[in-house]
Amino acid sequence: MLRNYFKIAIRNLWKNKIFSLVNIIGLSAGISVCIVVALFVHRENSVDAFHTKNMYRLDEVQKFEGLVEPQKVALSMFPMGPTLQSEFPEIVNYTRIFGEKKIPFLYKNKQIISQSLLWVDSAFFQVFDFKLLKGSKSGVLAKSGSIVLSKSMSEKLFGSEDPIGKTISRHWSDSMQFMVTGIMEDVPENSHLQMDIITVFPTETKTNNIANWGNNWVVTYLELLPNTNIGALEKKLPAYLKKHIGDGEKDYELFLQPLKEIHSSSTDITHDYFNYQKFDKRNTYVFILIAFIVLGIGCMNFINLSTARSVGRAKEVGIRKTVGASRSQLGQQFIYESLLYAFVAMLFSFVLVGLFLPYINHLSGYHLSYGLLAEAKSVCLLLVGTVLVGFISGIYPAFYLSSFKPALVLKGSIQVGKNKSVGRNLLVICQFSGAIFLVICTVFVVKQLHFMQSSDPGFSKDQVVSITLSPAVQEKYKILKQEFLKSPTIEYVTGSFQRLGNNLHQTGVRIQGLGAERELTTSLTRVDRDFIQLYKIELLAGHDFRESDKGKGFLVNEVMAKELLKNTPGVPVESLIGKPFGLSFQDTLGTIIGITRNFNFNSLHNKIETLTISNLSDNAFPEMSVRANSMHMTEALKQMESSWKKIIPDVAFEYHFLDEDFENMYLADSQLSEIVGILSVIAIIIASMGLFGLAAYSVEKRTKEIGVRKVLGASVQNINFLLTRDFLKLVLISNCIAWPIAWFVLQRWLQNFAFKIELNLGVFLLTAIVATSIALITISFQTIKAAVANPVKSLRTE
Repeated sequence: MLRNYFKIAIRNLWKNKIFSLVNIIGLSAGISVCIVVALFVHRENSVDAFHTKNMYRLDEVQKFEGLVEPQKVALSMFPMGPTLQSEFPEIVNYTRIFGEKKIPFLYKNKQIISQSLLWVDSAFFQVFDFKLLKGSKSGVLAKSGSIVLSKSMSEKLFGSEDPIGKTISRHWSDSMQFMVTGIMEDVPENSHLQMDIITVFPTETKTNNIANWGNNWVVTYLELLPNTNIGALEKKLPAYLKKHIGDGEKDYELFLQPLKEIHSSSTDITHDYFNYQKFDKRNTYVFILIAFIVLGIGCMNFINLSTARSVGRAKEVGIRKTVGASRSQLGQQFIYESLLYAFVAMLFSFVLVGLFLPYINHLSGYHLSYGLLAEAKSVCLLLVGTVLVGFISGIYPAFYLSSFKPALVLKGSIQVGKNKSVGRNLLVICQFSGAIFLVICTVFVVKQLHFMQSSDPGFSKDQVVSITLSPAVQEKYKILKQEFLKSPTIEYVTGSFQRLGNNLHQTGVRIQGLGAERELTTSLTRVDRDFIQLYKIELLAGHDFRESDKGKGFLVNEVMAKELLKNTPGVPVESLIGKPFGLSFQDTLGTIIGITRNFNFNSLHNKIETLTISNLSDNAFPEMSVRANSMHMTEALKQMESSWKKIIPDVAFEYHFLDEDFENMYLADSQLSEIVGILSVIAIIIASMGLFGLAAYSVEKRTKEIGVRKVLGASVQNINFLLTRDFLKLVLISNCIAWPIAWFVLQRWLQNFAFKIELNLGVFLLTAIVATSIALITISFQTIKAAVANPVKSLRTE
């Protein structure tokens, strides 16, 4: 019997090629989306999953006076690791890390550049499960000067030579020499920590910083006992802070973040420098929801198309019942047919995913593959899911088609009842509500992304070339600047300790001349004198840096100016010019020489914080910025590279454009908008297929009515309007359902941005017009075809 069911199902599939193709496309699109989302979710859940210890990162909430709002940071104080371990029995071990980028190392005459060097404690390989190929976890970092290379870095530097015991040095300092004590496997992509070289903190660093409680510059990881009560442990931390920093405790709050949540739950944590491809796990839930919406639309599409074919299969049902087939047997047959469609769709989905996976990987920056689907558990889930899709899609058509009465259908009359039309209409409403919801969300996500990318940040980032200078090159900054400026294609060159677009470091400052001396915290960037001119930052009062201001003059932004004057309302910001002002650690104060207009030195996700700009040095900077003439950018880059090779021949010239950095800041938002946009297009196409099916069903059911109306003089336009109006009502109802849901969801989503667009009714109306137009085109294909048909054919049996 089962074999017979599938034989009939295959015959029907082949006989009704267009119907089968449309059904398979709808289901395979839904299954493909689910497979891709499953691959993506699996990848996200696998981040740091290979570590076996009960690990947590120690984070801070900083509540300093001067900050616009409290900030969560991934940094902590150097003494916290050892003191926490000694005072809390729940803490088994710890390690701290500090990182550097683009550090050159030498062995004999060969040089390599470390893209990510980590300074760590000796217990690093004991608390983390990074795989060592050579060396023991307890011994590779036991002594100061020990260094561990990744496999690829070792091969670049030593080739086939055994590196253990060999000595390498930092290119810019012959006195900094390291002995290779271990080789580790290249760090996998699903690790939030990415590094190619690891070395241990020098003894002098530990000695000099053991009592440094006021400086946050390391990331601390703690290994806790299994089943530790995290809430209870966190409640002890305020007393711990009080013990070690006294009254300063009021400015801090400590909390513990599980290792496996660092990658996906840190979007509100700043200064998170060691979090590779940071991702918001809320977007994962969004993708899962959308995948189910698209799959649901595909299933409803199958149901509508199956019931649309009811007239064509009515006689088949009648004959089978006449010769003795029971309703349950017919129902089973139709269920098996839908299962066949589901499995064929699953096979098609593998082809679709294979075709589009390279694009998806390019879009996401990940390396998703079919490897997950090779696991037995995944295969079982996929098979079970396909069976569920087939069963859910086929249960209603099976129930509906098997209910036909043979006496009626063999006469050519099918009484389906009003309730069945209501069911099909509800399916169309659900389909279009989901599709319209996705389209509205896509439009506003794209608008918000465009708003962030096109908004004036308050400074000019176009035509700015950024060059990161390694420690080996920083001492050449002044020579490079002078050489670059010899080119007529280069307008300005400046340096800074941090690039705009990063989380700027924060420090304490103090001011006098406004009553009692006041101390507060501010973001700080140290720059060369041409910084303001290169970035075209507007001054509201005072003047730019002059040679005489070096080390003594400070610029503050509007937010900082208002914070300084908050205890003296009504006093203009210009009154701050000349006031004694400086960094907290300075013995003598300088003065405020200028007030800058507010500019977004960070993402528009965040409010503009207080900012101080100082000019303490012009000799060495980690970041160099060059503004070139936009008409001669290619020539400028060639001249810069030529000058670089002349001054620093043994270091490659690498650069990027600042506007690209700001685009990367919104990479996650850009990915979200593109993915939601693609899925909304898929959803609207599948929903249109469902509407196409319902229109086909309606036309078939009303064929004779159309013939009678034409004989009585009805025009094509009249018949088209008659058949179309009911469907347009369904689309309008779908809009009424989708609008409030989309409004609520978007309002919640926009709360993640300090600077955001407003939701406007125009987009909702435009979406309704587009959805209605698509529905009208889809329906008209069937209705016009019926309206222009010869009425003689439809009335022949009367």
